[in-house]
Amino acid sequence: MLKQLQWWQNLGLKLLAGIVFYTTIPLPYINGLDFRQVARLAPVVGLMIGGILGLFDTVLNYLGMPVLTRSALIVGIWIAITGGLHLDGAMDTADGLAVGNPERRLEVMADSATGAFGAMAAIALLLLKTTALIDIADKRWLVLMAACGWGRWGQQLAIFSYPYLKPTGKGALHKQAICSYLDLLPGLLLMLTVSGLLWLLNGHNLIIPVVMMLVGCAIATLTGAWFNHKLGGHTGDTYGAVVEWTEALFLCVLTIL
Repeated sequence: MLKQLQWWQNLGLKLLAGIVFYTTIPLPYINGLDFRQVARLAPVVGLMIGGILGLFDTVLNYLGMPVLTRSALIVGIWIAITGGLHLDGAMDTADGLAVGNPERRLEVMADSATGAFGAMAAIALLLLKTTALIDIADKRWLVLMAACGWGRWGQQLAIFSYPYLKPTGKGALHKQAICSYLDLLPGLLLMLTVSGLLWLLNGHNLIIPVVMMLVGCAIATLTGAWFNHKLGGHTGDTYGAVVEWTEALFLCVLTIL
């Protein structure tokens, strides 16, 4: 009984560490949080973020806010909750990939100044998310949760599958946390379960949930593979880019359904 209590306590502390690391959600100061394992619970944190966004979206819809304004506001809240952590990584990654000399890409990505390509990437991501949300009418709360969750599972997959290109940095500690395919299974099972909820809520229509699972898994896999192809590995910035582009492309594909 004592061991079970300690296990749940440790899990709770890891989740709190993940919330502190990945979001700007205000929490009271907690001494002794260990951030070395936060990547293991990234999909759970993603589902929490998506749930908060879904709650805001439901309330704004109840108040009668038009879908265009509501969608733009949700994307703004999305950035605020994450503190722009992943968006900043996507911008830095775009600036780095714009450099013709591959040897200078990491140097450019480490520069805190945002270049033209970084700004264009941010604009593209925000437009894609906003316009995709406008075209999604039903179960938006579940779609938001799925997008945030798949984005962070894609990050886990990139951490495990590809080399880390820098000796130090925030992303370096993630490599130690996700060191086996077994570390990927809880997040994958969690995301398959979330997609399965649509089956229960959609009159037991199996086609859309299955497509949702396949699309989420495929986009999360391919975005990490593409950045690895361009850079020969990953950094903390590209982990953020994987999250952002997986979220945006997932939403765009779901508009077809």
